[in-house]
Amino acid sequence: MPDRVTYKLIQRYVEEHYGFRVHTAYIAEVKRKLGLPTYPAPNAVEKRKHHYYSVPPYKEDAIIDALKYFKVID
Repeated sequence: MPDRVTYKLIQRYVEEHYGFRVHTAYIAEVKRKLGLPTYPAPNAVEKRKHHYYSVPPYKEDAIIDALKYFKVID
């Protein structure tokens, strides 16, 4: 198990086990929903230029599975 679970590790796990990619924004949104800490993004903007879609349920489930695999949550 790695010392620190990065978004890249989560993305790699989801792609290997589920066959699709997840955006880092989706990972951050799931972590916020679960009350987990997120780190401030250096490229964050105050107002988005484009419409933002929420995480599709199947991608949220895959991210939660990855978080459980890496023992971030129970």
